[in-house]
Amino acid sequence: MKENEKKQTGVVIPLGALYTKDSAAIGEYPDLKPFADFCNDSNLNIIQLLPVNDTGTQSSPYSGLSAFALHPIYIRIKDIPNFESQLKSDKKLNKLYSEFCEKYKYTQRYNYDGILNDKIAILKQLYEETTPGKTGKADDELSKWIKANSWIKIYAVYKNLKWNYMQASWKTWHENDQHKTEEEILALWNKMAFKKEHLFYAWLQMIAERQFSDAVSYVHSLGIKLKGDMPILMNEDSCDAWAYPQFFNQNLRAGSPADGGNPSGQNWGFPIYNWKNLKAENYSWWKKRLIEASKYYDAYRLDHILGFFRIWAIPDSDCNALTGHTEPYAAIKREDLYELGFDDNRIRWLSKPHIPTGIVEDITWNHEAAHNILKLLCTKLEGEELWLFNSNVKGSAQIADTDFGELCSEDAAIRIKNALINKWSDITLLEVTKNKFVPLWTYGSSTSWGTLNDQEKSALQKCFDALNAKNEKLWKKQAGEIFEAITKAVKMIPCGEDLGVNIECVPQTMKEHSILGLRVVRWCRNWNEEGQPYVPFADYEPLSVTTTSVHDSSTLREWWEEEKESVKAFVAANAEVFGIETGAGNGPLFTAPKEEIESKVNAMVNQPFSTKIAQNILQASSTAASRWFISPLQDFLYMDKSLWLEKASDERINVPGTVTEFNWTYRLPCTLEELCKNQELIGKIKKVAER
Repeated sequence: MKENEKKQTGVVIPLGALYTKDSAAIGEYPDLKPFADFCNDSNLNIIQLLPVNDTGTQSSPYSGLSAFALHPIYIRIKDIPNFESQLKSDKKLNKLYSEFCEKYKYTQRYNYDGILNDKIAILKQLYEETTPGKTGKADDELSKWIKANSWIKIYAVYKNLKWNYMQASWKTWHENDQHKTEEEILALWNKMAFKKEHLFYAWLQMIAERQFSDAVSYVHSLGIKLKGDMPILMNEDSCDAWAYPQFFNQNLRAGSPADGGNPSGQNWGFPIYNWKNLKAENYSWWKKRLIEASKYYDAYRLDHILGFFRIWAIPDSDCNALTGHTEPYAAIKREDLYELGFDDNRIRWLSKPHIPTGIVEDITWNHEAAHNILKLLCTKLEGEELWLFNSNVKGSAQIADTDFGELCSEDAAIRIKNALINKWSDITLLEVTKNKFVPLWTYGSSTSWGTLNDQEKSALQKCFDALNAKNEKLWKKQAGEIFEAITKAVKMIPCGEDLGVNIECVPQTMKEHSILGLRVVRWCRNWNEEGQPYVPFADYEPLSVTTTSVHDSSTLREWWEEEKESVKAFVAANAEVFGIETGAGNGPLFTAPKEEIESKVNAMVNQPFSTKIAQNILQASSTAASRWFISPLQDFLYMDKSLWLEKASDERINVPGTVTEFNWTYRLPCTLEELCKNQELIGKIKKVAER
């Protein structure tokens, strides 16, 4: 049996969440050892970590500054060679370290910025007493490490420049530093004036790698797999986007189209990939990224796997995602529209926003003022009270930034800008490149679509349907080529985050490349069927990972407390799990009355969340046909009420769509030493893992 075909149970945790007596401020690389002991005692075979790459000033592990460098925030300072002796002889170091230990005792959420800044200050002081710190020259140990890690030179130059620019985005640096070839970057690396600073970042990475590798070796010695997480996208301010501009399209931002929960779509702010250039170099950057990860991990999660098929690409000049399009895409040519009976005027009507004077006049209550405001951005069509945006208006962000001066009040200006931004995406066809069009994602609600007759709508709809069929082929081809190249570059087991995907070619292509999908229990429903019934656990796709929650969702407890419709449907579908006897397995004659079952379901749903409910859900979920069952540690901890926080919302990792100090800073509610002694909880987890 292949490794990814074995039924195994595991746990997901952000490294920073771990808490030991030796590491009260934040979880660190060596903390994986006692955590592995806990997992081993609990019969958990897999530890999945959220990304541990350097993210600079961003606490989100999915906002990487480097595809290769580890995060220095997870370094354990006292485990660095010669630390103890230097602590005794170096008064400044002693002061910095003492203040750090006093300042950062255990808290429910950790102080990312403070811990990072103070750790770097301590690490810099430690570095000053090393050979490279004193001489500006690498000793044999560091030289050997640098030689084995070629990526470090570019990363070190980038980090030093970023430090000197006070962590500002590289896009704001002096023009000479913004655009450098690889040869120019390496020339900077070799410049003696900066060598000491560059070697500091190499030394940091050597320390981080050794601590992480030592912990990983211990995890493996217990027979436990380590699963990593590969964010698909890189921060636009990343070292990789700076050093390898040919692999990124900085004019387009990744996101997602409009849906029920996000009527304007989502703009994640990350540049999309230039897959054409990556393919031309045989996906070397992606292969190197996976090879680096394979030093630690046995399996890896490809974040937002849909993005390998197609990404939602949004012009960087727009402030929402409505005028995005898929990359790659099949397009309608102008000639195709001619054949459908649309002339240039009709094509303009479909593809250009037409702004009635009234949308501004209704706010200003002044016809002349409305004209004067519209003239700042638009040109009036002759003989009509309709306007077109000027050709120099490149996006809705430009509309938002326009100064109306004294033409209207501040409140009116805000309302007018919002109205004009809404009109910017009020089109049926989006002209992606000259004379090549795609349907706007929300074309059905556009003004121009509403004016078409049934025959015109039918003709365009057939054209759009044909495009969808072409797109499926394009997306399958692109993803197939990428997966063929990168999954074979390493022996790690590939997994993919395929949540919310409704593209036909995705599951088929993932199967072809043996990529495990993701099944979140609460969302595993047949959404297109009446009543949206839950998928039976026995019917889960075997080539998948089942989980009870993810880092962007509520935890099991918060779900039970806050999402009652979903909970009720789940309890009804799994009544026997909750001790509700339906008799369904004994035939129609023995089935309990519908009213009786519904009454018992309602009674169960209205019960407060409990350790027993948590255990029932975890044990039932673990029976899924998926190869692996890997859930967040928080959901396992719910089987011991002494480990609950006062509010369930405080136990989640991230709240999507928000940027706060709360996100990504979750801590365990007890030390790992205490957790390892919790035999009652360990016994309950063992029962879940018995699957």
